[in-house]
Amino acid sequence: MDRSPVLALYDRRMREGARPDGPDARVERVGAVVRQVAPPQGWNGVLWSGLDTAGADAAIAGQIAYFTGLGRAFEWKLYGHDLPVDLGRRLRGAGFVPQPEETLMIAEAADLDLDTEPPAGIRLLPVTDAAGADLAADVHEKVFGGDASRMREQLLARLTAGPDTIVAVVALAGDEPVSAARMELVPGTGFAGLWGGGTVEAWRGRGVYRALVAHRARAAVERGYRYLQVDASARSRPVLERLGFEPLTTTTPYTYTPPAA
Repeated sequence: MDRSPVLALYDRRMREGARPDGPDARVERVGAVVRQVAPPQGWNGVLWSGLDTAGADAAIAGQIAYFTGLGRAFEWKLYGHDLPVDLGRRLRGAGFVPQPEETLMIAEAADLDLDTEPPAGIRLLPVTDAAGADLAADVHEKVFGGDASRMREQLLARLTAGPDTIVAVVALAGDEPVSAARMELVPGTGFAGLWGGGTVEAWRGRGVYRALVAHRARAAVERGYRYLQVDASARSRPVLERLGFEPLTTTTPYTYTPPAA
């Protein structure tokens, strides 16, 4: 893969030309900033910016004022190649809190090993309804902690309003959900995003995560998508590299919570 052109394509189609990630969200362009505005239970934040040193602070202040007016916390999704080079420092100075850095990794779906099967004792269940969403939420809470009700609501909304834009799957050991993941498809872009992959501790290192990646990659190829994209944690990056994903840049969520939110 020629990384620079693919990264430029990703920026153009998935960030600057972003589309809403749910039926109740909208994407707006304000000057050199592209943001998503969603209900409180959805994702609110900045997807792309084309800033320079002269206008960066004013743009940051404008987004803070806008989302504060809505009474919503929001995220500025900063990529390692975004300008100006000190944008992260400026965000911190404005009151944003950086979250753990991840790596943007991309692969050509057809080049991956798509014959990977689940390990013995595991079966894969496609998520198509509320019962499946409950299982996925159960895994999410066990793996990541916290309340997964928001994730469950967003998954159900996609399954209901845009079933052709989501592929979700749960891995079961008997009747117990032990891993789950989803893939969000963006028609017309060639990109599909892998999200939410997690496996309970007792089943890690046994090939479950790898099988879920292969399952979603097959679905992407069948639907005509060329690229798979992941915001990879330090834990998942080595697995994804072995599968054929390549690191293109870093991504860091900077979060801002208005005092009244």
